[in-house]
Amino acid sequence: MGTAERREALGNDVAAPLAAVRGPEEAPHDDLAAADGHKVPVSTGERNEGAVDGSASAQPSYRQLWVEEPARRRRLPDPVRTAAVRAVLVIAVTLIQAMVAFLSTLAGSWLAFPMVLSSVASTVVATWAALDVWVTRQVWNQRNGVVSTPSSTARALRRERRKARRQVRAATRTQERIARQGGGSGQLSHP
Repeated sequence: MGTAERREALGNDVAAPLAAVRGPEEAPHDDLAAADGHKVPVSTGERNEGAVDGSASAQPSYRQLWVEEPARRRRLPDPVRTAAVRAVLVIAVTLIQAMVAFLSTLAGSWLAFPMVLSSVASTVVATWAALDVWVTRQVWNQRNGVVSTPSSTARALRRERRKARRQVRAATRTQERIARQGGGSGQLSHP
């Protein structure tokens, strides 16, 4: 139903909101699914079917246009993000240079040879920029630490260290007990 039809349906020159003209049975969605999975009720407004003169007591319904969703991943640290932006820009320039070199070669232009040389140099710089992102990320993680659950190998190493400490303590206690019982006399356990 267009604007003109809505004006005619109400009988005046004021265009009514679409939700006010629709009845509850015509509503496309009774509930909206929110970002977190909960249902958000949307009232479609009630129309007074008995009113003929256009004074329908209709309340327009407004649905929320923007639903805030939590971020799926954490934001990159500033140095890593800076390196990533720099790498993207360098790689974009390298691809443009490669395309210009290719097209210049096809056209037989004098610009082909310098562009091929600069494309080779840019490829080296782009590789460095991509590696810089990786190195910067590793350095940042090493300096600032990462929030993560311990891996199974870390748990196994801790378990082995605990077992070794227990064995050392048990051996020390055994030696102390032997020394307390007069084990230095050289007497065997049986007479």
